[in-house]
This record gives sequence, C-alpha cells and structure tokens, in this order.
Amino acid sequence: MAIVRTTSGGGSVLISTVLAAAAPVLKKPPSITDDQIAQVFLDIAIIVVVARLVGMAFVKLRQPAVIGEIIAGISLGPSLLGQLPGHLDKEVFPTDVRPYLKLVANVGLIIFMFIVGLELDVKLIRGKEKAAAAISLSSVALPFGLGVLLALWLHDRHGVVDGKAVKLLPFALFIGASMSVTAFPVLARILTDRGMHRTQIGALTLACAAVDDILAWSMLAVVLAVVNSTGSLDLPIILAETLAFVAVLFLVVKPLLKRLVPWFERSGRLTPNILAVIVVGFLLSAYITDHIGIHAIFGAFVFGVVMPREGSQALLSEILDKLEQVSVLLFLPVFFISTGFGVDVTGLGADGLNELAAVLAVAIVGKFVGASLAARGLGFRARKAAAVGLLMNTRGLTELVILNVGVTAHVLDAKLFTILVMMAIVTTVMTEPLLRLVYPDKMLARDVAEAERLALGIIDAYRVVAVVEPQGSEPLVEVGVALLGREEPSELLLTRFEKSGTRNEVGAGLLSQLSGIAAGFEALQALVRQARAAGAQSQVRSQASADPAQDLLLQAEAVEADVLVLSPDDPSAATVLAGADCTVILATGGYTEGPVSVRPGPGDDGLAAIEQALRIALRHNAPLVLVVSGDKRNDKRAEELLPRLQSIGMTVSSGPASGLTVAGKEGGGPAQLLVRGRKQDKGESLFRLVDELTAAPAR
Repeated sequence: MAIVRTTSGGGSVLISTVLAAAAPVLKKPPSITDDQIAQVFLDIAIIVVVARLVGMAFVKLRQPAVIGEIIAGISLGPSLLGQLPGHLDKEVFPTDVRPYLKLVANVGLIIFMFIVGLELDVKLIRGKEKAAAAISLSSVALPFGLGVLLALWLHDRHGVVDGKAVKLLPFALFIGASMSVTAFPVLARILTDRGMHRTQIGALTLACAAVDDILAWSMLAVVLAVVNSTGSLDLPIILAETLAFVAVLFLVVKPLLKRLVPWFERSGRLTPNILAVIVVGFLLSAYITDHIGIHAIFGAFVFGVVMPREGSQALLSEILDKLEQVSVLLFLPVFFISTGFGVDVTGLGADGLNELAAVLAVAIVGKFVGASLAARGLGFRARKAAAVGLLMNTRGLTELVILNVGVTAHVLDAKLFTILVMMAIVTTVMTEPLLRLVYPDKMLARDVAEAERLALGIIDAYRVVAVVEPQGSEPLVEVGVALLGREEPSELLLTRFEKSGTRNEVGAGLLSQLSGIAAGFEALQALVRQARAAGAQSQVRSQASADPAQDLLLQAEAVEADVLVLSPDDPSAATVLAGADCTVILATGGYTEGPVSVRPGPGDDGLAAIEQALRIALRHNAPLVLVVSGDKRNDKRAEELLPRLQSIGMTVSSGPASGLTVAGKEGGGPAQLLVRGRKQDKGESLFRLVDELTAAPAR
C-alpha cells in the first residue's frame, strides 16, 4: 500500500484509505498516461449510459434496476461484447486501464457495504425473534450443508486457481457460504414495491433476511480468516483482532457517532463536515479489516451497523440519499463491469452447463426448502410458506460481492465464478414472477387489510377516517369528531400517507420512509390528543406510500370506514370520490359550536348531506337549519323532512344558512363540508338513523 501525503491531515487519511481499499488490485500505483486517463473517463461514461438504459428496461419488467445493471456489466465483458468481431471488449476497455476501473469499483463496493450495514436495523427483528431465527437458521444451514457437499464434487474440477492448489476446507466453506446468502437490499426492494412489507409475511421475511445478513457476513469473515491464515497461530490471531475491532466500534465509536444527531439537528441538513466524518469513518474501518485479513468490505459494513438509530431517521435517510446518488450512478456500474470482465458465459461448455444446473439446484432447493419448511413448521399455510421460501432465495448484488471476494482471495477460478454469478442472477430474477404466482395480488390485498385491522385493533364500531397532515389539520379533526354523532361505540382514525420520494435503487428505501413518518409523529399525536379531549376514541396511522390514493381506499375498506374526511386540496380527493365505498366528505373548515346548516341539493348526495349534518348537530346539541335554496324540489324535500326531524327532539328550522354549512356534492352550492354519499345508499342511512332516534329520543 502506498500512502500519498498532503498538507491536510484529513486529505492524507482519505487518500491513503482509498488506496488501501484498492490494495488487492493495485499492489503499488502504476504510472498512468494522459491517454489512459482519458480512456477511463470514456469507459465510465459508456458504463453509466448502458447501465441506466438496461436498468430502466428491467424496472419495466418488474425487476429491480440493479439486476439490469448487473446484466449490463456482464454484457460489456467477454460474454457479449467480446463475441463481436474485433474483440470489442478489449478495444473499448483496454487491459491497461482496467486496474483503474477496478479501483473505482472497489470504492463503490465499500460504499455499498456501508449502505447494507446502515439499513440493517435490529428493530426489524423485534417481536419476531423466534420465528426469524428458526427460518433464518434453516434457510442458512440447509443450503450451506448442500453447498459443502457440492464443493466436494466441484473441488476436483476447480481446485486450482492461478496455478495454485486451493485447499478443500476453505473451498468447501466458501461454496457453502455462497449458497446461503439472501440479499437484504434487493429483497426489501421487492417487498416494498409490492407493498408486502405491510403484511405479516413481508415483515417476517425482512426480519429473516436481516438475521441472514448477520449470519452470512459472519460466516464469510470466518472463511476469509481460514483462507488467509498461513500458520497455526494465524487463524486465532485474525479472529481475535476481528472481535477486538468489532468491540471498539460498538463500545467506543458508536457512542461518539451519536453526537452526529444533535449536530445534524442544529445544522438542519447533512453538512459536508458531517458527511466527511461518516465517509472517513467507513473508509478507515475498511482499511483496518483489510489489514486484519478479512477484507475491506467488513469494516464498511460494521461501521454502517453501528451508526446511531435512535432519533436519527432523518440523518440516516439523507446519508443514504447522498451516497446513493454517487454510488448507483457511478461506482456500482463500474463494479458490475469489473465483475463482467471475469464472466464468460460462452466459455462454459457442456461440463460448465452441467455444473451450473447442479449449482442452481443446490442454491434453489437449499434456500427454498429450508425457509419454506421452517415457515410451515411455524404454522404458515402452504402458499405463504412458499412465498417466504421464494423471497429468501433472492441473492442479487450481495451474492456478487461475496463472489468477488472469493476471486480476490483466490478461492474461485474464472469458470466457477461465471457459474456462481449466473446462479445469483437466475435466483433473483425468478423471485418476482414466481412470487406473483404463489402469492397473487388478491391474496396480498386481503393480507394487507388484515394487517391494518390487527395493527389498529379494529373493533365493530362506527368509524370516521380523517386524512391529516402534521400541520394545519386541526379543523379536520374537529369535523371528524363531530361526524361521530352519538354513535356508540365509535372511533376517529387519523391517517396520514407520507408520499414516497425518489426510490433508492440499492438500499431498501425503508430509512427514507421511516424518516418522513417519524418527522410528523409528535404532531400527529397532538391531533390524537385534540380528538380525545373532545370526547372521541381516536388513534393514528402513519405510513409511507407510493400511491396514497389507492392505499387510502384499501385502508378504508380494511377498517370498514363509514365516513372518509379529507381536504378538497388533497391530491387523493378525486380518486377517493370516485372509488370509495363509503361516505366521502371534502372539508374546508372545522366545527366547534353554533348552528349546522344543510343545503341538500338533489339526489342521494343531498340525503347523505342531511344525515351528516344531523350527526354533527346531535354531537354538539346544536340547532339544525334546512336551507331554503329557491329550488322547488330541494325546498319540498326540506319541508317533508322538517316535521319528522322535529318529532325526534331536534331543534330544526328552515331558512338561510348560518354557522357550519353542509351540502350534497351535486348541486349543493358552496359549503364548508361537501358530501358524496355511500354508493347505492339512496338515503337508507339517513332514514335508519332517524328511525333509531325515534325509538330512542335524543338526549
């Protein structure tokens, strides 16, 4: 390793550490010409364009963009570009510039591993420890065991790498570890894209993947310690140094990192200085673990794990967004092409295809059977257990990282590396389409609804759902409380959907979602306290959503909402008015006291407006005014209802509007509350309410 000195101590550390991360590739920095520098720039531009185009195409195929980018990287190597006349892979990516591309790739690899650690939150496991442990251990133990058995067969064929024999023990351990991987980031992306993270299965699988990540990286660290140990004392020394490094990070560095949270809060943003501390931290950690002998990726990963979690969602989200902008666009595509240089699908031959079939069989059967059988043992039905098995079989980019480590450690030859890369791609691409077969959208929608009911502790009650925001929703809460009328039992559900921003392509995106939810949590709790102070049973539900309108409709159905209240300025308003199977009210003002006026308008919406105005008047013992509009049909309806409402003890009169005004959606005129009645109701709810009041006079 060569260290470049600068006048700035921080710059010296950063440059030396980046070179250390590339040490497996560049034992000493070779001289580089201006032509080579220009070629590197051109190559990176080509890589970025191809990666983005293929990644976007795969998104349209319902695959994570990163899988398309992996395939793009392989295509630019000998597997496709190299098959064209003139060996274009070597023309476009000359051999003498590839070490510099590898340097860029290693930086991307370190950033990715930091992101993986950053998104690994043990809170995902809480409450699911036993189930997650059972499924994870089964889904690791079975493929690991089968992988070791497979290695006994493969070792005779691939036991020599770069002219040196590979010992059976590290070879078998590495093949077993590579069979056992589940890619947490890609799995989380699949779950969030389908909304499965809101179901019992999705939450459990995320927890299992988190446990799998810990097990897989721990196993790989041990394997590399075995590979890099040359004497009888080397292995215990490497393991002891690794444990000491982890202990220092958790006991010393982690408390210091907590100071970043108040620093971030005082600054109001992720400043360059805060980001510099984090970047230097994971680069130094990468250098230390590389020096220990267990590869640089482990240092970056563990540094991500020890980042503060309490009260830091906004900070972590900004870190992830900033790093992904650079990592996804620039560094990782170069990592994929560096991987692609070592993959030659055309050179597999008949024997290679047989080995690929065997590797796929072991990888798929081991993961699927291990995870699904454990899920069945925990009481899950066959389809849900199969869904768990398919999800845990996702390997993606995490597998590529492990395989590249195997190449660097001289455990894998080029042919076996190609086979294992193909396995990683196949097992990831197959997940989404097979998941839709065993766990179709109808089953998913039903489970999401069930999860909503369980999360909210749904009881059989008259339920008003109000769509609120952390600021300015007090009038909506007033209206929501008033609309409960005198129903018993009744409940006001305050719901908020945090619009998902630009989706992360590598990270799961859960951090940014949690950040938006957490930011408004205390304000939403204040709204709950407002509702409870007004005498209403109330609770709050806040979640991230890529499509708030559709998720609101699903939630309203799941909780069996009687009334939905939202602002007319809400972007979901038009969709909700058209699709909700309950009464919908667009509210532009609140209600505290005074008369309630209703301007019915024609049709069923007019009857629904009278019903809701009556409920508000009942709740607040307020007089009800049936507005004379000058429309003969509407005025006649008011005259017919007037004596009946008076007969149940209501203070009802006809005349001009005063106080809060309620109107039917069609033809009701201006009003603070605009009502669209329940579909096909035809006034039945109003007449049923009046009948109930007649049987039990107003209090």
